[in-house]
Amino acid sequence: MLTRTVIEAAVAAALAEDAPWGDLTCAALVPPSATATADLVARTDGVLAGGEVFAAAFTLTDPSVEVTLTEPDGAAFAAGATLARVVGPAGAVLQAERIGLNFAQRLSGIATATRAYVEAVAGTGARIVDTRKTTPGLRALERHAVRAGGGHNHRFSLSDAVMVKDNHLAVLVNSGVGVTEALLAARERLPHTTHIEVEVDRMDQLDAVLAAGVDTIMLDNFTLDELRAGVALIDGRAIVEASGNVRLDTVRAIAETGVDVISVGALTHSSPALDLGLDVSVG
Repeated sequence: MLTRTVIEAAVAAALAEDAPWGDLTCAALVPPSATATADLVARTDGVLAGGEVFAAAFTLTDPSVEVTLTEPDGAAFAAGATLARVVGPAGAVLQAERIGLNFAQRLSGIATATRAYVEAVAGTGARIVDTRKTTPGLRALERHAVRAGGGHNHRFSLSDAVMVKDNHLAVLVNSGVGVTEALLAARERLPHTTHIEVEVDRMDQLDAVLAAGVDTIMLDNFTLDELRAGVALIDGRAIVEASGNVRLDTVRAIAETGVDVISVGALTHSSPALDLGLDVSVG
């Protein structure tokens, strides 16, 4: 859940970065009595995310600014659609314009990309999820955008679940500790509510992991044939996640191998910002 506290912290930091001592241009040129009306307009088709974040850029700049969101997060829209209206002192509207747009464009870009992946796997039963490859400090916002696009979230942080990756396994092997034994020992130490996921990058690693009774097994960079073989071997004993080399043109074939989850780092690390504009009229 994207809370008001998280939104305000992120937006306040962005506003302080952009105007640490105020907006010099507006202070020098814009009369304090001037008012403005601005419409957030889509220049291309997409999916909205970050409406409340957009609004906070203006209201934190000046509480007297009024922002009306005409579409909710998760709504699909066509080019030309008006997504929000901003009314208030012209200086505040102009000062907050770029920060509001930066957030709305970034988050809507993620939501739009996510929707494309979700639609690509429709009917397969596979779930599209994000990763921890997020912008530092903006994870909660970007993961909200993934949900707005119809996707799901992976673990939020290192503190949420056990996820044993290839480097963890390498440490175990080099230390002379058996993978099965180490995972069983970890399960004994952890609360019963803790989810355990293990990443494997070779078929011959699966037996040792399955013997430990883990909750999810990630098949990393497997070919389609290997994914099908992995799903068959796991045979419902764990959730099967596919990761690596996932693109929009490959995700359907990956989903059709029978995996339960497909993690897509590109949702948050490579989605382009959506083309949105703020059309301002000054009174």
